[in-house]
Amino acid sequence: MEQGVSERGDVATGRSEVFRLPDLGEGLTEAELVSWTVAVGDRVALNQVIAEVETAKATVELPSPYAGTVAELLAEPGDSVPVGNPLIRFAVPGAAEPGDGGQPVQVLVGYGPGAAPASRRGARAAAAQPPQPPTGERHRPDAKPSARREARALGVDLTEVTGTGAGGVVTVPDVRRAADVRDAQPTSAEPARETRTPIHGIRKRTAAAVARSAFTAPHVTVFLTCDVTATVELVARLRGAPAFEGRHPTPLTVVAKALLRVLAHQPILNAAWDEEHQEIVTRHYVNLGIATATEAGLMVPVIRDADRLSLPELADAIARAAETARSGRATPAELTGGTVSITNVGVFGVDTGTPILNPGETAILALGAIGPRPWVVDGQLAVRQVTTLSLSFDHRLVDGEQAARALAGIGAILTDPVPELLAGI
Repeated sequence: MEQGVSERGDVATGRSEVFRLPDLGEGLTEAELVSWTVAVGDRVALNQVIAEVETAKATVELPSPYAGTVAELLAEPGDSVPVGNPLIRFAVPGAAEPGDGGQPVQVLVGYGPGAAPASRRGARAAAAQPPQPPTGERHRPDAKPSARREARALGVDLTEVTGTGAGGVVTVPDVRRAADVRDAQPTSAEPARETRTPIHGIRKRTAAAVARSAFTAPHVTVFLTCDVTATVELVARLRGAPAFEGRHPTPLTVVAKALLRVLAHQPILNAAWDEEHQEIVTRHYVNLGIATATEAGLMVPVIRDADRLSLPELADAIARAAETARSGRATPAELTGGTVSITNVGVFGVDTGTPILNPGETAILALGAIGPRPWVVDGQLAVRQVTTLSLSFDHRLVDGEQAARALAGIGAILTDPVPELLAGI
């Protein structure tokens, strides 16, 4: 990850430093400014979080590379800012002192600063002559990034929320309580017939990605309904096995392992179509994407080199990936670089679906709801645990025969998983 870029110019009262949007990694070219945590006139400490930006479905906190006073905010929340464009201008002391941030500081943009953000109130109190905001200017409350996201989602004005966190910082529970109080208040006005919500952030990027995929790769989907009773029974046994102590295997764990085994025989499903160079890229590794529903929208955290993991390790990796995405802590690097994906629509009670490919991928497998259904076993009708799988693929690379054989292979493993999956445990 590259460092933030700054530029310098002498001014009468010291130096003026402009902080530009740094390269956040993975070839990302822009980010959307979600919110500022500082305002013009604020004193800022070195490494204090000054803004939240969102890119590649990840929210990133930007730490300040200088200690000084905010002179100008050069972008507004909601703006899409290209990498290298100016974000904020600081007035810093003309003579550098140890630790004052006067000299250029090589600050890596992380996903949270090394030191806790300084309170704006505390920073103002520490200034010898703190600048005062103009009369009538709204106070920008201290709030955790997660609380700001929650406030945007619920339509809560943070200036009207009383913070109960350390130093009066607004937390997610504070925002939810404010929303509950607001919603409980009777209103005499007739409710609006329409609500218009600006398209931005994760929803905007998701829409762009699926539209690009749908109109670039010719999608085809094949379906298979299969008896997964043995898989359900295996998962129940694995939860008590010593190798899975402290882990929580699920049917998705076994489905993921089955997909990885099949990819070893059908590597075309893990390949990529390089339109620019007119090449098919054969990958000798599998970066497995796990589609995850979060409060912020759909995210697909990636498990790198998933094909090298044992079944217990895979169970761990899937759980960690999903939890990281749901908590909002996933980094851009953790949400990009997938080569094939799985989506579990069954958790929502859905039998199956026709998933859209993630850009740059050739296949995505959907797992439908697992439940008791009538099934013929050895010529007799029985009640079995049954599910429907669907596999969408890019028809430029994959023929129907290859996709059908791959899906049938996955179904065969789920019908009788023990020989295939327990060998490495």
